[in-house]
Amino acid sequence: MRKFKALIYKDTLLLLRDWPGLAMMFLMPLFLVVLMAYLQDSTFNSINERKIPLLVLNQDRDSLGDAIVRGVCEAGIFKVDSLDEGQPLTAEALERAVAKGDYQIGIVIPANTTERIRSRIRQSVMQAFGGEADSLASSDSISIFVDPTTKNSFKSTILSSIREYAASLQTGFILREVVVEVNTIVPMPIGDISIPNDMVLLNERYARLDKARIIPNSVQHNVPAWGMFAVFLIVVSLGGNIINEREEGSFTRLLTMPCPSWLYLAAKGSVYLMVCILQLTLMFLIGIYVLPSMGLPALELGRSIPALVLMSLSASLAAICYGIAIGKIATSNQQASIFGAISVVIMAAVGGIWIPVFVMPEVMQLVSKISPLNWGLSGFYDIFVRDGDWTSVLPECGVLLLFSFLCLAVALYYSRRKSIR
Repeated sequence: MRKFKALIYKDTLLLLRDWPGLAMMFLMPLFLVVLMAYLQDSTFNSINERKIPLLVLNQDRDSLGDAIVRGVCEAGIFKVDSLDEGQPLTAEALERAVAKGDYQIGIVIPANTTERIRSRIRQSVMQAFGGEADSLASSDSISIFVDPTTKNSFKSTILSSIREYAASLQTGFILREVVVEVNTIVPMPIGDISIPNDMVLLNERYARLDKARIIPNSVQHNVPAWGMFAVFLIVVSLGGNIINEREEGSFTRLLTMPCPSWLYLAAKGSVYLMVCILQLTLMFLIGIYVLPSMGLPALELGRSIPALVLMSLSASLAAICYGIAIGKIATSNQQASIFGAISVVIMAAVGGIWIPVFVMPEVMQLVSKISPLNWGLSGFYDIFVRDGDWTSVLPECGVLLLFSFLCLAVALYYSRRKSIR
């Protein structure tokens, strides 16, 4: 026990010796969490606050064109213009404005579109009632010009909205023409048929367990995600620390002591474990007290503190053991820092920190299962988003601990191999 305390004291002194590096080890992850939480929350809110510039050329000037213009104006997320610097707009000018990036989306509704739709529907209804009708004309098209930088989600929103307006308008036309044809057949005429727009209401809410009290928001998602990423970045410092001891010869002097290799690794891991726990604690405190002062929702820790402690310990152990393995395998400080940083970035990208796993291709969804950051993120989501208890995080904790043991075994193997040489 005395040897273990001495080793912990030695590793603590090594950390405190480089106090600027130690300060960055705490401040940079905190800055990362605050920045990403604020930026991502601002991204979602800015859609409604700043409006998406949209240019409309309504040459139809009838039911369909007016319905589309009215619909995009009432959507609340678009800033709709129909004139360019006070001059009448043309299709060519609209396309140029969108191509230059002045507007993200442009819509051109050709003239007489509504009238041609009425004519086709009238002919279709006459054919359905056994009357003679001319051949049906081809479908009309509404041109939508999209800025290449526009996200697909915005484009899909516009397309689905226009389809909805067109379908609603066609339904009304069909009902009116059916009424006209029926009144020519039956002795007692019937009035117009109208269908309310709100016959089916969509009731959206989050799926929650019986005892769940957390309402998901951007902070509940971002703090654990970027917290996991920041904790794993400790591998750069830990790996470099191990290599520095080896290059300076202090590790060789330690080998002359009657001290097993696992005790040396356990002491170093214990010191860095405290660093990781302090990092996570500070990140959670930032989410609880600092982010609300920036206009963001406050972080809720969930109803199970034991689950949070268990998940934090498992994630920290995984990061520390991975850093120890890198420090033992790498032969230079450059190798450890470059490989450690890039591998963490890759595991974060694959693990769903930057891109949600469910939008990835099926192959990448399978690959994400091998990322420890994915396991840690899933466990923290069970606590922060699903409001789970300690039993809900046992699978993720088990996989993280297994990963830790594998990394530790690799580190011990390379440590003994190099000591024999």
